[in-house]
Amino acid sequence: MSATSSDPTSPRVPPSRQLALGVIATGMLMVILDGSIVTVAMPAIQSDLRFSPAGLSWVVNAYLIAFGGLLLLGGRIGDLIGRKRVFLTGTAVFTAASLLAAVATSPAVLIAARFLQGVGSAMASAVSLGILVTLFTEPAERSKAIAVFSFTGAAGASIGQVLGGLLTDALSWHWIFLINLPIGLLTLAVAIPVLPADRGPGLAAGADVLGALLVTAGLMLGIYTVVKVADHGWTAAHTLGLGAVSILLIALFLVRQATARTPLMPLRILRSRGVAGANLVQLLMVAALFSFQILVALYLRNVLGYDATRTGLAMLPAAIAIGAVSLGVSARLSARFGDRAVLLTGLALLTGVLGLLIRVPVHARYVPDLLPVMLLAAGFGLALPALTSLGMSGAKEDEAGLTSGLFNTTQQIGMALGVAVLSTLAASRTDALIARGKSRAEALTGGYHLAFAVGTGLIVAAFAVAFTVLRGPARKPPAMPENANPPAAPVTTA
Repeated sequence: MSATSSDPTSPRVPPSRQLALGVIATGMLMVILDGSIVTVAMPAIQSDLRFSPAGLSWVVNAYLIAFGGLLLLGGRIGDLIGRKRVFLTGTAVFTAASLLAAVATSPAVLIAARFLQGVGSAMASAVSLGILVTLFTEPAERSKAIAVFSFTGAAGASIGQVLGGLLTDALSWHWIFLINLPIGLLTLAVAIPVLPADRGPGLAAGADVLGALLVTAGLMLGIYTVVKVADHGWTAAHTLGLGAVSILLIALFLVRQATARTPLMPLRILRSRGVAGANLVQLLMVAALFSFQILVALYLRNVLGYDATRTGLAMLPAAIAIGAVSLGVSARLSARFGDRAVLLTGLALLTGVLGLLIRVPVHARYVPDLLPVMLLAAGFGLALPALTSLGMSGAKEDEAGLTSGLFNTTQQIGMALGVAVLSTLAASRTDALIARGKSRAEALTGGYHLAFAVGTGLIVAAFAVAFTVLRGPARKPPAMPENANPPAAPVTTA
């Protein structure tokens, strides 16, 4: 087993695991970075490849549908054939798809490349937390590793906006994809010797093909339905019909899991109070905060007139605050006060983030009106690592990949739902205010105010669920024996 410091809040992680943690964190940073770096380059992509307005949305949607739809399947496959193998395959697919996207000369090729990027992202992301919890078994080490993992996600989203603007303005949109090549190749080169080989029982132990088809089709169709709400509306036949089919497929999947001899997702994992409660909290929290990121960027550009680079720089303090808290103090606070207390504190701060934005003026000044919001985003650096620890606390070793895939799936569904719901509300409110004679800037600001108010309500609901459902302390995982599989040889992932 790994050596740890006598101070439980300051574990000394062996160099081999530090390197492995860096590998997984870098792979995750690349995946998250790609999700946000594309958004600021969309106008240039549309102009160069001559996308139609409707077709342009598929540059984002193709990625989200593949990513969100395949996470659960990717996590289970990792448990069955080895999480290292799935992580390496996913990273390789993502890197190759990035090259294809960079050289795309038509909308069809770029959309196909984005779908393949989503497939690779799903495979790599689905098993990352599973590797982490099976290799960092000491509570203090695990808290620190999860803090690094959480920071890479938050930082990747914010850095992506800054980097996307700089690369697009200085070079071209092709470079937002080319930058993934050296990162991906370096990740693979280091991961192959550093990550430990692990073996699962094989596909025969849980290769529920029918269940896999049902859940993948249900999730993909559900995410597709949500991301197209902006085009069709919530009450349109397109939305209601496809939404009903998606729900039916998920219901059939659950029935299948309750009756199959080797289910893809044993329903017993949902009996864990920590797993079920943390996934619900995450759904609410991510729905509000991902929308915050999107809507604040739109407010800066459409109301205050910031360009792409300035918008990214304006949001950079949020990433710095999140990083300082998640890497500097979250693990220490969790070790001293417990994950639940740290989560509740983080959610309280995040209530302030969205609450302050409800009153942001049309002619806002950055320092007095927006900088406090960015700094309060540090609450995410408290909430996400604690929530991840609680969400993975009930994972058994042979189901860690599945639990990781479930946690990431909940995150993607929350993101898609949050953006669809809050963006639609903001747009409807904006249209109503314009019809009443308000200026465009006033109408847009009023629409964003409504979205931020609903987002505040989602965070309050997340706080209530965390307070009532996650009542007990997280169950600390038992120490793994030296001959445990995966090998006790310390390896990390984030």
